[in-house]
Order: sequence, then C-alpha cells, then structure tokens
Amino acid sequence: MTTRPTCDGCCEAREFDSSSAAEGAPAGTRPLRLHIADMCCPTEEGLLRRALEGMPGIEALEFDLMGRVLTVHHRDADEETIRQRIAATGMTAETLDATRRSEPPSEREPWGKLVVAALIALTAEASEWAALATPWLPGILALTAILLVGLPTWKKGFIALRHRALNINALMSVAVTGALLIGHWAEAAMVIVLFTLAERIEARSLGRARRAIRELLDLAPETANVAQADGRFERQPAESVGVGSLVRVRAGERLALDGEVEAGHPTLDESPITGESLPVDKAPGASVFAGSINRNGEFTYRTTRAASDTTLARIIHAVERAQANRAPTQRFIDRFAAIYTPAVFALAIVAALAWPWLFGVGWFEGIYLGLVLLVIACPCALVIATPVTVVSGLAAGARRGILIKGGAFLEQGHRLAWLAFDKTGTLTRGKPVQSHWEAVDDSLDDATRQRLIALAAGLATRSGHPVSAAIATAATEAGIAPLEVSGVNERPGQGIVATFEKRPVWLGNRRMLEAHARLDEVLAERLAEREARGETVVLLGEGDRPLALFAVSDPLRMTSRAAVEALHARGVKTLMLSGDNPASVARIAEAAGIDEAHGALLPDEKLAMIESRTRQGSVGMVGDGINDAPALARADIGFAMGAVGSDAAIETADVALMDDDPQRLNDFLDLSHATHRVLIQNIVLALGIKAVFLVLAFSGHATLWMAVFADMGSSLLVVANGLRLLTDSPSRAGEGRDSRQPKDPQPARP
Repeated sequence: MTTRPTCDGCCEAREFDSSSAAEGAPAGTRPLRLHIADMCCPTEEGLLRRALEGMPGIEALEFDLMGRVLTVHHRDADEETIRQRIAATGMTAETLDATRRSEPPSEREPWGKLVVAALIALTAEASEWAALATPWLPGILALTAILLVGLPTWKKGFIALRHRALNINALMSVAVTGALLIGHWAEAAMVIVLFTLAERIEARSLGRARRAIRELLDLAPETANVAQADGRFERQPAESVGVGSLVRVRAGERLALDGEVEAGHPTLDESPITGESLPVDKAPGASVFAGSINRNGEFTYRTTRAASDTTLARIIHAVERAQANRAPTQRFIDRFAAIYTPAVFALAIVAALAWPWLFGVGWFEGIYLGLVLLVIACPCALVIATPVTVVSGLAAGARRGILIKGGAFLEQGHRLAWLAFDKTGTLTRGKPVQSHWEAVDDSLDDATRQRLIALAAGLATRSGHPVSAAIATAATEAGIAPLEVSGVNERPGQGIVATFEKRPVWLGNRRMLEAHARLDEVLAERLAEREARGETVVLLGEGDRPLALFAVSDPLRMTSRAAVEALHARGVKTLMLSGDNPASVARIAEAAGIDEAHGALLPDEKLAMIESRTRQGSVGMVGDGINDAPALARADIGFAMGAVGSDAAIETADVALMDDDPQRLNDFLDLSHATHRVLIQNIVLALGIKAVFLVLAFSGHATLWMAVFADMGSSLLVVANGLRLLTDSPSRAGEGRDSRQPKDPQPARP
C-alpha cells in the first residue's frame, strides 16, 4: 500500500497517536463509514468535529486516523448532507463497505509532474543567478513550477488559516506567498518543490511504520481448504468459514483460522504469533493459530473461531488501539509544539517589522528574515520524533511475540526497578507432574504395586484437579491402565472418595487422610520430607488404611533461571508472590535465583506487597492475566505470560507475552531501552537543528530553501532513526536465549 502524501509531515506522524475512537456505538444508531484521504492528523479531525457535531441525528463520531476512516453513528441523518459538510472543509469522503477495515488501496502519486516542476524551478534559479535572460523569465518559470506542484499545499494552507490552525501547510503557504510578493520568485519555486519532494519521501517512510502493523494481516491467508458436505475439500474465503468447520492444511501452507488439531501430527512455526523461532510439535487436540506455518505433514483441524476473532486478529486490534495511548514524552512534545509554533510565528512577525528599524536594513530584508523564521517555526521533526518511534517499537514488539498495549508502557519499561512473579505458569511450567511415588508397605511385590498405581489413576481420572491429572498422566505414560471405580464423590479441599470392589477407597491430601485413618510417626516423617522439598503430597487409601504416597510438583521452566539472571544483570530486583505453600515457593525461588519470595498469600496481600515496592521505584507484575488481578492492576506494568489464545490475557494485561518463555521479559526491556534511546536522539536532533538555524537566520546566513532543507531534512532524519527499531527487530526474534538451550515442551491447550 502506498501512502498518499495528502498531509504535512507532522500530521502524518500524529495520526499514530490521535485516533479518538468511541467506546461503543450508541444503541439504535446506524454506522456510516467514510474513507477520507486528507484526514491524517488532529487538525483535520478538529475540522470535521466542528462541521458534524451538533448536526441533527448524529450521535457519535469515531475517528480512525491510522486507516483514515471516519465512522458516523447516526439516527436517520441525511447522509448526503454529511458528505456536503465534509466537503466544506476541503476534504472528500468515500463510502466504505461495512466489512472493510481501512482505506482502499491508493494509486501512486505521479512523480513526472514533480520532476518537471523541479527542472523548471532549477532553470528559474539558474537564470536569475546568471542573469542570462530577461528579468521577467525567472518569474514566469517560477510561477509555472508553483502551479504544477504547489496548489494542493496552498489549498490546505488556506483551509488551515481559515480555521486558525498553524500547521506546516499554513506556514509554507504564507512563506511562499511572501517570497513572491517581495520578488524572490525563483526561491519561492524552489521552496515549494523541495517541500513537496520532502513530503513525498517522508510520507513513504512513515508508510513503513503503518505497513509494519498492517502487514500482520497478511500473515493469515485469505482462503482455507474446507471440508464440504460430500467429503470433498474446497477453497473458500476465510471470512465465510464457520466455527466447527474442518480445514485441511498441506506442508508449507499458513493457517487461515484458529482451531484444534483433528488428525495428524504437524510441526508448526508459530513465530508470527509468539515470536518463538523454534517449531512446535502438535498432536490431536492441540490448539493451532491463524498465521502459523505448517512445516511438515498434511493435517486437518477443526476451527474454533471466526476469521475476525482469531488470536492474530485480536493482536492486530490491540496494537492498533495501543497507538491511541500516547506516551508521556509524546504528550509533553505535543504541549511544547502547541506553544513553540505560535511563539516562533509571532517572533517572525516581530522580526519582519522590527529588524529594519533596529539595524537599518531594507524592509524586504526584514520580511525575508520573517519568512525564514516561519519555515523554521514548523515543529514537524519534533512532533514526528515520538510517534514514529513509538509505533515502530509497538510493531517491532508484535513481530517478536510481545503485545504492548500502549506507548506509555513501552517507554516506562526501561525504568523498572522491581519485577514480581506469580509462581505457577510463569517461572514454573504451570503443569504439575508426578515426581515420586511409594507404597506405604515396602514389602509389596511388583504386581501389587502396579495395582496401587492403577487404583490411584482410576480415582484421579474422575477428578478435575490438576494434581490428580498429574497422577493419571504418570500412570498412562508408564503403560498402566486405570481401574474402574464407582460411587465417586469429590470433596473440595480434600480429594475424592469412591468404591472399588465394594470397598471404600480414597485419594487426597492430609485432610483426607486425617478423616479416614491415623497418621503414624513413620508416615508423618515421609510426608514432612516431601513437603520440605516443596512437593504436594497425595495419599491413596482403602477404608482406614493408607496404601501409597504420591508426590507432585510443578517444575521450573528451563529458561527461568537465565531470564532472572539477565534481569539482575540490568539492575532489576525480583520478587515472587504466590498463594502456594511457603516451602514450595522457597524451593522454586532458590532454583530460579529470585531475590525475595513470599508464599501463602491472598490476593489482597499480593496487592499490599506490590504497593510497598512502588515506593522504591517502578514495579512490574508477571502473571497469567486472569488471576492476581488486583496486583496486576496496581503494578506500573502488568505482564501476562503465555497469552496466545487467551482473550482475557490479551485484553487485561499491559504487556502480553505471547509464548511461555520468561526470557521475553528481557526482550521487552531491550526494546524499551532501545525505544528510549531513539526518542532522546530524535528530540536532540530536532531541537538542535532548529536552534542552529535560528542562529543562522538572525545572523543573516540562512535562506528560505536552506530553511526548508533543515526543516524537512530533520524530519526525515528522525523518521529514519525511528524506523531502525523495525529494521533491527526481526533478526532478534530469538535473541536473549542460548539457541542450544531446549525449551519446555508445549502441552496441548484446553
């Protein structure tokens, strides 16, 4: 997609942070979606608001400056009148159909006219400098060049001035008009040609940042190979595929929709979603996501979401919404620019009037100085500096499987002093496994011991508790079939009771044991030994007699310790907050290298811990995006681990790490530090160049075309510098971890 350079540079950049989306359409209204090519910054938004707000029937206006789409929510308002009011602002509205997300493809701007205008302007400049022609020839050539490329700028500048808005078009229009009036014909032509050229280059450069997000849409193919009623597979648009449809994917193809594997054992590259460069093996029942690439083997899967509701679609939507959340630096720059531009505009008028009187120069020389200051007054580079950098950072994060919900969080990340972790599913795998089992009676033969395992598995399969699932899985992996039990009664907080061969049997914790049998000293010592290791102990019994002991633990992720060590290396202190038993928390904290650990915490106690750390600096909280909501909300930045496929995590977290690797936290901090550095560099560049040319202007060494070079050149510099974040990001997808280090096996998601 090519971006039309229909708006000034500073406006092009500000589209990234100024969309004013309605929270929801008012009930009973109809939406009218209009593509407005000239609507690319808050100046145009303000004009449209003044034109449409208060019109009978219009209930709400929703601006998508990224897509240049205005949605008018109305109750039987005259749509033709709406278009006429928009036309009165100098903009043209094109109706979009309800299914389109952004502007239609635009045609490339013709460069031939600009090249001709540039040649004519150069000829005018040369003829005036060399005095090779009659005095009126440079003027005719200059006017020809201006008419070829300058009329759109004059038109937009007039509209801006009529509405008392000082954007680059207004400033440039006044400067060029003033240059013509004082006889600087050739220079006026060169100024408008250089401005148009720089605007085209800048628009194309800024388009890269917009495309970086929109290209995410291309990750999911537009069609899917769907099973038909007669058993054949046919290609059909992804938007028309219903939930529950059977889709076939061949090796090398991308998935068009989310779903669950029906048949086959594919290896999928999920890097477009999670940023993880290593392929993931899938089995029947495992979740798969739109945008993933099938690396080998044909398979079929059953769709679980519509095309508009896939994990990829929600990621794109979240990134687009994030652009409306302006970073603190951006808000400051906008306030500064709102003062800077009128101040320099006023200075230009004072200089034009006072310079001849103070220094005895000609009035034309004073006016010329004022015109140079007008061009320097444009805050384009300064205003562009922050949004293009932030949007590049957001897009870079999305490419690496890090979904950042706003520029404020991206900018704030480099200041984190504390990072608090929930234990389960963050530093640990979040899937308990059986680590040990033993019979209470050591003299039992192998057949009897296997029967105890089968009985425990029979009880465990009738329970939905994760600990029970670990026991059942261990038996299955050992090739032991569970025994069938009856009369199952699950007791919350204790375990499960059932009947086997007309005898009562039970599987549960200490409370279950105490309810059915006596705990002797030998068994108590065994339980204490396992609990001291941080393991959860489950006992199997029959009647009043304990039969076996099973120990279950949630193992540390393979990458957790390396992630924590990397955090410590950058000066971030770590904290573990968990509701699990203190012994287990202490064991995991020690294994991961956590600075401080607290167990047996209730949600309000976790909140208090977070609040106490906020007095010592910025605090982040890492959880699953659903549990620990108060602590996640109170933290300066809330991180959701393993958010892929989770609606709640994507919606609630400030930063969603799409895969289960805690090293993504360091990737986020790397990106935050890089973004902060580029922001500072861009602001210094923009202000430094302005300061230099202000000095040159007052010393009499700056010309109009030099001022245009300085203004638009600094804009191009900050854009190129900001886009470095996009250039660097793809190769860093797997950076931050040892590529030889294995990752945790990925279980099928329920």
